[in-house]
Amino acid sequence: MDSEKAEYDNCMFRDCNLADSDLSDFVFSECQFENCNFSMAILKGTSLKDVQFKKCKLVGVRFSECNDLLLEISFSDCALNLASFVQLDLRNTSFKNCNLSEADFAESNLSGSTFDNCDMEGTLFERTSLQKADFRTSYNYTLDPDNNRIEGAKFSLQGVTGLLNKYNIKVE
Repeated sequence: MDSEKAEYDNCMFRDCNLADSDLSDFVFSECQFENCNFSMAILKGTSLKDVQFKKCKLVGVRFSECNDLLLEISFSDCALNLASFVQLDLRNTSFKNCNLSEADFAESNLSGSTFDNCDMEGTLFERTSLQKADFRTSYNYTLDPDNNRIEGAKFSLQGVTGLLNKYNIKVE
């Protein structure tokens, strides 16, 4: 992919190494990325409209810098460690089999989103809307029910301990 600002519609990208690339102001519409490396890529002002990431490495990517107009993304089998989604409207977003360790979702709207079999160790939820989000098959998450909106969210019995960590109690 050249460094000139470009628009891509209905494209499939496979096995691309975009690590450390500056993709600022690029436009991707109805695109799919498979087995690509985006680690530490710069997405300032980048438009992601109906974009799917499959088996991609997106470590440290600041999605919070993307153009939020018509932002629609989904992730399957991706490494999203240290990724930032701060203040984004991500309603109904799908995260499937992803590593979200130390990702930041502060002040985001994740209402109706699904976290299916995701490792969420150290993931930050602060003033985040999680209404009707589904965490039932994910693990290692910790979130404060007093500091996030969780009405109607779904959790597994084993995962409920992640809602109690602030009380420093032991559930056995």
